[in-house]
Amino acid sequence: MLKGKKIVVGITGSIAAYKTCIIVRELIKQGAEVQVVMTPAGKEFITPLTLSTLTQKPVISEFFTRRDGSWNSHVDLGLWADAMLIAPCTASTLGKMANGIADNMLVTTYLSMKAPVFIAPAMDLDMYAHPSTQQNLDRLRSFGNHIIEAGSGFLASGLEGKGRMEEPDRIVEVLEDYFCEANKPSLQGKNILITAGPTYEKIDPVRFIGNYSSGKMGFALAEECATRGADVTLIAGPVSLKCSPAIKRIDVESCDEMYEAATCLFKQQNAAILCAAVADFKPEQTTANKIKREGDGLTLHLTPTHDIAAALGQMKSESQRLVGFALETNDEEVNAAKKLKEKNLDFIVMNSLRNEGTCFQSDENKISIISSYGQTDYPKKSKAKVAADIIDELAKII
Repeated sequence: MLKGKKIVVGITGSIAAYKTCIIVRELIKQGAEVQVVMTPAGKEFITPLTLSTLTQKPVISEFFTRRDGSWNSHVDLGLWADAMLIAPCTASTLGKMANGIADNMLVTTYLSMKAPVFIAPAMDLDMYAHPSTQQNLDRLRSFGNHIIEAGSGFLASGLEGKGRMEEPDRIVEVLEDYFCEANKPSLQGKNILITAGPTYEKIDPVRFIGNYSSGKMGFALAEECATRGADVTLIAGPVSLKCSPAIKRIDVESCDEMYEAATCLFKQQNAAILCAAVADFKPEQTTANKIKREGDGLTLHLTPTHDIAAALGQMKSESQRLVGFALETNDEEVNAAKKLKEKNLDFIVMNSLRNEGTCFQSDENKISIISSYGQTDYPKKSKAKVAADIIDELAKII
């Protein structure tokens, strides 16, 4: 995603400056063109020669070059770049950037920058935690800058690990993710319906038939669609997750409620993604009072629930798209392909309980996408990134 990108890398006077060599090397390895801009203090920690050797470009530090006195145009750099990364960024430079104090080439370049700016702070914890630093960070965020912070977990005096510069590989990953997001197909103007989570089928007022679904995959899909500009309606089973205000959320409990909402709304949708783990059976009868422990056993008579996928598949027009999920424990490809055809789906997302650390309750997933055109297998990754893969596929056909 970084091939051909033009990136200005700013370096300030921090001991972490040596790590910037690793960042620059990786950016160039991925095909980016890099121009380094340093503060005078930055040169105390790393030599411009090292960086110019890596970039094959002279490092810019002063307003005028020492050789011939020619002008280094911060305006031209602001127009040239696809992104600016300042790593490390000291508390002093943060303050200057937040308040428009343009007393060096780096800050003037920042103030002229038309491209997105990424800032990786680097300082000790006390400096980082000081209210003035936090105020400057908040102000820079409000300007639309991307702050790349390190550390997690809480200490009595502040956040553990905060203040130090984030690791080079993670900083490069943030840039990759940004350009990946920027290149994603838009879903602007599309209406997308998504089901997520389990359903609970009541036995009595305190017991139910359900499953282990957390809803994480469906919510990740809803967020991904909303990020791409779609008008998203999320029908959520009983889960504790929250979603962004841009998503229209309908909370349900049973399959009957989810079926009613989905069939009512589907006609207005460009696509539906059926990610919910809907119970296939429900008790034939639900008692009004709690069932007491009596006798040697209890027999429950079950009846099939509504088949939401099949119902929407029958309703689907030629212009609509329908995506299903198949969680299998055996014969995964055979069972998923059968469901694809029977439910009239455009493609189906298959995953397996045999893949440890995926599926229910997990933050990761490992999927295959199966359509009439074939099967694509994906490696294990976060559910947010899996959602991006699925929506990339949907965007091709919607």
